[in-house]
Amino acid sequence: MTLTGEFFIGQERLASREQFRGIEAETGRPLEPPFSLAGAEHVSRACELAEAAARDYSMRPLSERAAFLEMIAANIEELGDELLERAHLETGLPPARLTGERGRTVGQLRLFATEVRDGGWLGLRVDPAIPDRQPLPRSDLRSRNEPLGPVAVFGASNFPLAFSVAGGDTASALAAGCPVVVKGHPAHPGTSELVAGAIARAVAASGLPEGVFSLLNAVSNDVGAALVADSRIRAVGFTGSRGGGLALMKIAAARPVPIPVYAEMSAINPVLLMPAALEEKAEALGAAYVASLTMGAGQFCTNPGLVLALESPALDRFLAAAAQAVSEAPAATMLTPTIHAAFEKGVGQLLDNACVVPLARGREGQGPHQGQAALFLASADDFLADDHVSQEVFGASSVLVRCAGEAALARVIARLEGQLTATVHFTVADEPLVARLLPQLAEKAGRLIANGWPTGVEVCHAMVHGGPFPATSDGRSTSVGTRAIERFLRPVCYQDFPASLLPDLLRPGAQRGLPHRLDGRFLAE
Repeated sequence: MTLTGEFFIGQERLASREQFRGIEAETGRPLEPPFSLAGAEHVSRACELAEAAARDYSMRPLSERAAFLEMIAANIEELGDELLERAHLETGLPPARLTGERGRTVGQLRLFATEVRDGGWLGLRVDPAIPDRQPLPRSDLRSRNEPLGPVAVFGASNFPLAFSVAGGDTASALAAGCPVVVKGHPAHPGTSELVAGAIARAVAASGLPEGVFSLLNAVSNDVGAALVADSRIRAVGFTGSRGGGLALMKIAAARPVPIPVYAEMSAINPVLLMPAALEEKAEALGAAYVASLTMGAGQFCTNPGLVLALESPALDRFLAAAAQAVSEAPAATMLTPTIHAAFEKGVGQLLDNACVVPLARGREGQGPHQGQAALFLASADDFLADDHVSQEVFGASSVLVRCAGEAALARVIARLEGQLTATVHFTVADEPLVARLLPQLAEKAGRLIANGWPTGVEVCHAMVHGGPFPATSDGRSTSVGTRAIERFLRPVCYQDFPASLLPDLLRPGAQRGLPHRLDGRFLAE
């Protein structure tokens, strides 16, 4: 497929006079072709088409919706190496990582197709009428989850496939029956156009209304703000900075009719090292920790940016091993010049902070926009004295907090903001201490990990990729796994309607073969 630099308003590909270029991450040179920028009139047209498509799309049979998701997955695979090569140029991510990310992207589309067919997400409930109930009869009540309507999705910088144009937010919204308008990330416009083409072809081949999908290109915040403010958008999916997420939440809340913003924003993902585990394998833990910290230049939302441990000689062994591993870590190209600059600023602020001690830096970079890993040490008292120490530095930077005892460790945990993950390394001998800490950790994070590392998120039914604010804007939700569909649904109850007027799946007997509740009893078939 030849890149054109155009954006997508339904099935129409459009160009404009205002343009920008993608940047080769490893060299900083501009890439061909130039890409057209969408304006306010394009936002309005995309939202108009999405609203026009919403009712038709939501009422299509579940089998058609599932087949549509599977066709998108197949079309992405058919892009072959061209997609991976362009993504590598624009992000600097290695081909092996991008191959895996493409697999995750098509895998989650197919997982949602299976989920759509299964029907459990519909939440079907039937409470039949009881006309002779005393003192009052009960009406016939039937409810199901229905799609919210058009959804705005913001592509993420750090996952050009799995959290971008056809990523988890788009897949879950389409699975719910919602049209999607994507604001593509300017860091990978060529990758976005290729994937958008795959979706647009699936829309046409499936006979769906064209407004089911649009892609807008933008480099300023104006287009994104206009998209969230448009009255036809009913929900927002966002992965990015805390500042960006808060700005979108403010716009959404200020609308005459406010809408939910599901924003994944900020986390430092604490790792707790228990005493017996440190005593048994301090050196191995140090090396494994740094491998997780530096993976992908540290540009994961689940990157372990904080380590907590009790003072001991074993902790000193861990520190020595981790510092050695950091000092040997090669510099890595970061996704964009802006992300690299923010990383350097964050590390610089820690270097200037009297509350932390620099332990190690990685190897210096040889090219532009390469991040140099950084490891810092603080006492529990110093960590608690300065909130700046606990702020996220997006990249391979982490702070280890040395705690004098369990009480100090508990105080540090209590001070933490909401997190995507919390990890505990322990042995059987540590389990009594872990049992005391787990309830506190569960209040802070959406996913608790035993003897592993937070980087790497499995796409499955049980996964939770969310957490209390500011990890996400709504800690009741997840952006990964089949529960993500719930963000874009709302329950609707039909009372005393004749069968001829009920939605198909709420008519008498139509629930057979689908999970549902009948008079309060859960039936799997």
